[in-house]
Amino acid sequence: MKQFSMLWGVLGLLGTLFVFFVSLEVMGDSFKLMSGGLAERLLSTTSNPFVGLFIGILATSLVQSSSTVTSLTVGIVAGGGLTVAGAIPIVLGANVGTSITNTIVSLGHIARRDEFERAMGAATVHDFFNLLAVAIFFPLELTTGFLSRTAEGLTNGLANAGGTSLLNPVTVLTDPVVEGIISLSQHNGIIALSVGVILLFVSLRYLVILLRSVFLGRSEQLINKHLFGPVPVALLFGTLVTIMVQSSSITTSITVPLVGAGIVSVTQIFPFVLGANIGTTVTALLAALVLSGDSPTGHAALQVAFAHLTFNMCGVLIVLPLKKLRQVPIWLATSLGKLVVRNRTYAFAYIGLIFFAIPLIIIFATRSFSPDTAAPPPAEQLESVREAPNTK
Repeated sequence: MKQFSMLWGVLGLLGTLFVFFVSLEVMGDSFKLMSGGLAERLLSTTSNPFVGLFIGILATSLVQSSSTVTSLTVGIVAGGGLTVAGAIPIVLGANVGTSITNTIVSLGHIARRDEFERAMGAATVHDFFNLLAVAIFFPLELTTGFLSRTAEGLTNGLANAGGTSLLNPVTVLTDPVVEGIISLSQHNGIIALSVGVILLFVSLRYLVILLRSVFLGRSEQLINKHLFGPVPVALLFGTLVTIMVQSSSITTSITVPLVGAGIVSVTQIFPFVLGANIGTTVTALLAALVLSGDSPTGHAALQVAFAHLTFNMCGVLIVLPLKKLRQVPIWLATSLGKLVVRNRTYAFAYIGLIFFAIPLIIIFATRSFSPDTAAPPPAEQLESVREAPNTK
């Protein structure tokens, strides 16, 4: 009887995870519909590295997909529309912008005080790590060209390599449902977003309940000991899972309800999140390998992809081994969790400021930007995006 109950629990968990993944895909597509090609226009309009950094944050926040933004950036470089120097800040900004999905996921716990505090900490530890890494490597790149020089060395060894695309099992399973929801919404971004948010909140509520029931007792000990146990193992699992699903947002978002349910802590998921940061570089790297060939622009595209990989790997190598440095993003995330439960509006203010208001202010204050370039209709825009690797 106990085994039968466990089986139903596991099946229920898998079904809820499926709805959870669908909700993330629908929300991502709805933002693409509402942005109307703004992200693509943003990417191709800057040569200022500071503007490029914040354009990377804003563009990724709009489409909720760092891999989409980095792949687009690689494609623009391959097409001659961006230089390596102009593309690298955008890639660094994309790393920050991708964590918006986690923070939105944490809002599903907003009605339950203790859960919300833990979930917000789990969601934003990714933000603060990426901000810390940018604070270290962005000035280093501007002054020494560390990332571009390292990437160039790696590129020279693979300049003539070809590439291929990975099969994304999550997309294969969710695409028919997501496309059906988008079609029923008549490609209306607001309606699609509303459906995505409802699915997210419902799936999160039941995900927490099912996680608690499935992972209590011995199962909880196993997940603590292995998946989120030893740092190297957690780092490896985070990397491999993200490569498999081609989505760091999905990988890291899974940890939010786990922490919210009290199964694991923010400190335990931190190496797993860093592994996801490394795994998410694969999509742009594959796209660059496809585009590389013998042309100078193809070579530059591969260099940008390698710069992304170098940035994420070096960030892990510097932050993770040093205890005091490692504690900085963890402390900031848990402190923010304590702050937002005192006043829920702080959570919305954090999202609005970090991912939208500050980038927009910097972009408009630094240069004159006019998005007058014609964009394809939303339905056509979405179709073209969904044909590319749908990753976050």
